[in-house]
Amino acid sequence: MIRTVRTPDGRRLAVCQRGDPDGAPVMLFHGTPGSRLGPVPRPMTLHACGIRLLTFDRPGFGESDRQPGRSVASVAADACTVADALGIGRFAVLGRSGGGPHALACAALLPERVTRAAAMVALAPRDAMGDAWFAGMTPGNIEAYTQAFTDPEALRQVLEDRAARIRADPASLLANIDEGLEPTDRAVIRQANIRQELVAAYAAAVSRSADGWYDDALALAAPWGFDPADIRVPVYLWHGAEDRFSPVSHTRWLGERIPRATVDLEPSASHFSALLRMPQVIVWSGARVSWDAAVGLGARGRGTGTSGHRGSGQAGQPGQPGRSVRIGPERSS
Repeated sequence: MIRTVRTPDGRRLAVCQRGDPDGAPVMLFHGTPGSRLGPVPRPMTLHACGIRLLTFDRPGFGESDRQPGRSVASVAADACTVADALGIGRFAVLGRSGGGPHALACAALLPERVTRAAAMVALAPRDAMGDAWFAGMTPGNIEAYTQAFTDPEALRQVLEDRAARIRADPASLLANIDEGLEPTDRAVIRQANIRQELVAAYAAAVSRSADGWYDDALALAAPWGFDPADIRVPVYLWHGAEDRFSPVSHTRWLGERIPRATVDLEPSASHFSALLRMPQVIVWSGARVSWDAAVGLGARGRGTGTSGHRGSGQAGQPGQPGRSVRIGPERSS
């Protein structure tokens, strides 16, 4: 179900609901660029797991009105607006990639409403990490985020040009980022259903302009407006160890500072691998089905993967907040 809600300042937010209308509410924050139409589990899976999944276009993306000058922290007010409009009191949050910091913002700033939070292949705050923020990042992202705070007008022009190409050929974004893709990424986006959903999400994201993409880049590169160390709810942090878009060091940094974080680093996984694990994390976020049960659904082939694909295997158990999971030879937290 898709609807539009109004914020107190009169902006429109495009919202989509899927799954069980009486289920546990989980608010999913899309990537950058992205939209409410991004890859998610099949409705039958959400119903079976008792999940009411909520997504909305961040300001400037898709059908949502722009909010110039927004910070990452600004999303908390919009999340409350969406929840209030749908009659929801408390809810879980989950963000993938550029959506990860926005989910963490809600966890930090809405302690009375957010039950638990998850962030997958997320960035950490640039001002807090310093020069280490760029270590291991693909050159294209280094250039874009550097322009975000040194030459924003140049970045705007780049993103406007890319958005125009996406409107003409929605699949072009996947071709443009190919140089940053690891073999594991390519294996994920070669799956027809995932590729189709990603292309649809990108097309919707820039259907009117590149404003959301631009504003997201500025917000992610600027001070976020909150301290991740203030988060008190259980937090699950997942990262593929081979990610070059959002380097794994960012999740290590977050895991060392968020008090009740469980850190799950998966070897031989990269940025888009999160799409395979995300359905299980959605189930954990809803908290009505245990993590073991969520993984079991995938093992029995009942369509817990995005668009019916299986997850990537059990690497950690986010049902135990505060326990760091060490995967591979490097220290996870």
